[in-house]
Formats: sequence, C-alpha cells, structure tokens
Amino acid sequence: MAATNQDEQQTTTQALRHQEVGHKSLLQSDELYQYILETSVYPREPESMKELREITANHPWNIMTTSADEGQFLNMLLKLINAKNTMEIGVYTGYSLLATALALPEDGKILAMDINKENYELGLPVIQKAGVAHKIEFREGPAMPVLDQMVEDKKFHGSYDFIFVDADKDNYINYHKRLIDLVKIGGVIGYDNTLWNGSVVAPADAPMRKYVRYYRDFVIELNKALAADPRIEICQLPVGDGITLCRRVS
Repeated sequence: MAATNQDEQQTTTQALRHQEVGHKSLLQSDELYQYILETSVYPREPESMKELREITANHPWNIMTTSADEGQFLNMLLKLINAKNTMEIGVYTGYSLLATALALPEDGKILAMDINKENYELGLPVIQKAGVAHKIEFREGPAMPVLDQMVEDKKFHGSYDFIFVDADKDNYINYHKRLIDLVKIGGVIGYDNTLWNGSVVAPADAPMRKYVRYYRDFVIELNKALAADPRIEICQLPVGDGITLCRRVS
C-alpha cells in the first residue's frame, strides 16, 4: 500500500512539473523539451538573449515571456523572409523583440507597442548593449488606436513584412481585422499562444487556471476565424504555447 501511495505521489509530482513547463511546450515529455533546449537552442542563443531571458525569469510575470525555442524560431523566420519593416504588439521585457531586432538588417525597423513601458525598460539596457535599440520605435499604450490611425492612412497599407502579436487574447480578432490591411501580400502575421496551454481541446469543465479559462474561448474563436479567412494561408505550429503563421495572399 505504501508503495502504491509513493507511486501516486510521484505521478502527481511529475504531472505538476509538466503543467508548468507545458505552458511553453506542448511536448508530452519534459525531458524531450529539455533536450531541444540544451542541444539546439541554448548553444546557439546569442549572449544578449540569454541575459534578457535570465533577467525576465526573475520577474513575477515571467510566464508572459516568449520561450527560448520560439525566440530562435522567430529569428530564423525573419531572416528567411528577408523582413525589414516589422511590428510587434505586446512586448513585455522584449525577448521576442530582441530576437527580431537581431534578425533584421541594420536599417530594419520595428514598431513595438505595449501598455507597460516599465517592463520594456527592464530589458532595454540589454537591447542597447546588443546594439539594436536604434531599430525599435516603442510606443506605450493600447495598440488599437494606433492601428486605426494607420488603417485610415493608405500609405501604411501593405507596408509591413512581418507582424508578431502576443498581447490581449480577447482583442486578437480585432487586431487581425486591422493588421490584414497593414501587412503586405506575401507578408506574415504571427499570432502567439494559439494553443493556449492545450486548453483549446480541453472540456469546458476541465480544471484550468483562471486566466487560461478566461481567454480560452477567445483563442478558439480566433483559430476558427483564421482557418476560414480566404485572404491568408495559415500554419499552426506547436512551438512554445502554439503560434499560428498567417501569410497574406490577397
């Protein structure tokens, strides 16, 4: 009986451990995810990104950060599509922003928007030390009013090569309605957290953290809308917490 209780306790401990790691990886094995990080990600991670990742790990809201494997993915994607003019909605401490800035050419630009400048300034010294701060135009405040102004001004239509969204999930649909005009044909919009801790396939009455439950339906609504949008080609990847890439075709 004692052995059975010990086995049950060990299983519970493993499940809880995976619950935390699982927020940033939907892989069924923590060991496999760790293997990816230690074999392919960490050895190639720029020193500045490592420094910012470690700074962010000590922040009380560190669950909001982009995972290291997703940062590596974004960095390579931007190089593959030769992105030069980009936008990021939702910055936090700037890990994904730094991954983007390092990938862009010297004259590349990022319009970065977040409601919390204090978090951005936590990572700014690292970004400055990496020599890429000049590529970033940071605007504090909600992104929606800025996007509305840009949509009204035709000169911004089709002007962005890449746009990354990692912000308030209840506004993702509203962002998409505007961003589709701003990204160029052949350009890419990336929506983060589109598998939302795996909750998109969980029963409605399944145990969930409050914030996971609150945003779950908004993420499901977005996924359905993107799948039905004829203006884009999509690819949903189980990287990090799920990222959906949308390539504008019309």
